[in-house]
Amino acid sequence: MGAYNEPLSQMARAVARRYEVSGDHRTARVWGCHWRTTPDAAAFANGVMLRLLDISDMYRVMSGGHPSDVIAGILAVGEAVHADGASAINAVTLAYDIYCSFCDSIDINSKGWDQPVYSGIACAVAAGKLLNLTDRQMGNAVALALAPNMALFQTRTGDLSGWKGCAAANASRNGVFAALLAQDGFTGPTAVFEGKGGLWDIVGRFDWQLPASPGGSHGVARTHMKCFPVCYHGQSAVSAILKLRSRVRLEDIRDIQIETYRTAVEVMGSHPSRWAPTTRETADHSLPYVTAVVLLDGEVSSRSFSEARLASPAVMDLMKKVKVNESEELSAQYPDSAPCRVTMRTSSGATIEAEVKYAKGHINDPMSDAELNEKFRNLFPELARKERCRAALQALWSLDRAGDVGEIPALFSDRTGSNQVC
Repeated sequence: MGAYNEPLSQMARAVARRYEVSGDHRTARVWGCHWRTTPDAAAFANGVMLRLLDISDMYRVMSGGHPSDVIAGILAVGEAVHADGASAINAVTLAYDIYCSFCDSIDINSKGWDQPVYSGIACAVAAGKLLNLTDRQMGNAVALALAPNMALFQTRTGDLSGWKGCAAANASRNGVFAALLAQDGFTGPTAVFEGKGGLWDIVGRFDWQLPASPGGSHGVARTHMKCFPVCYHGQSAVSAILKLRSRVRLEDIRDIQIETYRTAVEVMGSHPSRWAPTTRETADHSLPYVTAVVLLDGEVSSRSFSEARLASPAVMDLMKKVKVNESEELSAQYPDSAPCRVTMRTSSGATIEAEVKYAKGHINDPMSDAELNEKFRNLFPELARKERCRAALQALWSLDRAGDVGEIPALFSDRTGSNQVC
């Protein structure tokens, strides 16, 4: 909900409203609004808002992504079929297991494909679970989610476009649509993995070991939470810079050396656009930009990516002092940790240094319930009164006892001040 008033969120809601429908039979609410739309359209609009601030979660082993991207689609289908809260939690857990075990099995990024490939299948299976699909229908849902919807990794390279904030939402939409098609009798390719022209032909054969059940470790328990609205590979850097900020005057900084692991360098510190970001999407994937705004403001928030901040001479000047390099030592620690070492040299020649191995929210330094509540409150107040925030938190912590998950989105639509944005 913190992204509700972002321009891209408004655009996504406008798309969903083209399919506005009355009544609540097989429909879902767009979060923050009073009107309803089709489940796939709600999955897209809600998914954009969920993902846009880049402050959700991360899972990475061989490859990775943001498993919580699937939640928008799952809740849309859950609302459409009036699922209870326990069923929704079960579907989310299932989706995480599929998403995370897929990441464990193959690095599709290195082969040119993007993380929505993971989430499309995961969302289709979870939606199919809520729709009570038969085995045959579920097989068709998987095929219909995968065959038409292979996503290109180009979305996350170079100067990032608005689609970076929409790609995962589109995958949720595709997963929901695939499950609904399968429920209505549509069939998909019968050998979407192993057949000629199937996934194995494209990326190579791989073994996909799903989590053991019962007694297996669920993917949701191995997923890291983000504290800051930046790319996961910049979380440790932000923590390190915050440690150093009080120890140096900005005018005394001569240069800033960031040493980190290879993937972080490739994603956030190798392309020239990272030293001259013109969009929010590029800025929150830029180590030089994040470094500059944290030093100047003492925080990184949604306000850090406004057009005025992107054009700030002070930010630009500080970015010029940032150098980003790979450390083989730190690369060897990834992905078990996401380490970063920041060294600042002053005009007098003195140096100060901070190193962070596990950013707050990593499974080895998890956020407490109180910290998660605070994160929620910090994103919520722009949209509703404090009592509405408290009611939403109470309902979310009690989701396992909810009789109808449709009760949850309704809490976000009683807003003040800017209802016309819907």
